[in-house]
Amino acid sequence: MTLAYRPGDSVGHRLDPRSKFAVQVSFVVAAFVYTTPWGLVWLTALTGVLMAAADTSPVVTVRELRYLVPFLVGAPVLQGLTLGTPWFVVADAVPPALASYRILLVLFVSAAYVRTTPVRASRAAIQRTVPGRFGRFLGVGVALVFRFLPLLQRDLARIRDAQRARLGGQRSVRDRARLLAVAGFNRAFRRADRLALALQARCFAWNPTLPPLRLGRRDLPALALAVGLSAAALYGAV
Repeated sequence: MTLAYRPGDSVGHRLDPRSKFAVQVSFVVAAFVYTTPWGLVWLTALTGVLMAAADTSPVVTVRELRYLVPFLVGAPVLQGLTLGTPWFVVADAVPPALASYRILLVLFVSAAYVRTTPVRASRAAIQRTVPGRFGRFLGVGVALVFRFLPLLQRDLARIRDAQRARLGGQRSVRDRARLLAVAGFNRAFRRADRLALALQARCFAWNPTLPPLRLGRRDLPALALAVGLSAAALYGAV
C-alpha cells in the first residue's frame, strides 16, 4: 500500500481541498510555535482527531514513512552521544527529539490530506487560490509530486525486495544503503525522463479544465479550526 489518494466517504473526503489546505498550513505553523512537551501533547491529540476524520491509519502511515524514521530517530541519538563518560547526555537529546516528533506530526497530517484529496483537486485548489502563472506553476508542481512519490515508493520497495532475494541482507548496512540510494536515484531519473517525454507527447497544457470546487457548510468547522490554530500560533509567537 502506497501513500496516495484512496476514494472513501470519510469527513476528510467530503471537505473542500482549500479548507484542508488551510488546516494543514495552520497546523504546521502551530507545530513550529508550540515546541514544549505540553504543546506537543495537544498537537498529538489534534493529529489523532484529524487522522480519524480522514480514515487514515497511523500504523500504515508509519509503514509508508519508514524511510524517514531512521533520520528522525538518529538525530536525537547523535546529538546526545559524547566521546567520553557519560557517553550519552539526555538533556542534549531532548530538543532534537521534540523537533523530530514535531516533524512526524506534520507528516501525519500531510498523509491525511493526501489520503483524502485527489491530485486534480489539489491542483485546482492551488491554482484558484494563487492567481496568475505562479499559481499554475505551483499547481503543476504539486500535482507532479503527488503522482511521482507513490511511484518512487514502489520502486524503493522493489529494490529492497530484489536485494533480499539476492542475499543482500548479509551485506553491511552501509553497503545496503549505498546500493539502495544509487538504484533509487537511477530509477527516479529514468522516470523523470519518461515523464518529460510523455508530457510532450500528450501536448501538456498549463491551464487545463479543472474540477469544480465549492466551499460549503461542512467546511465551516475546518475553516474555524484553521483560524483557531493560526490565532493560537500568533499568540504563542508574541
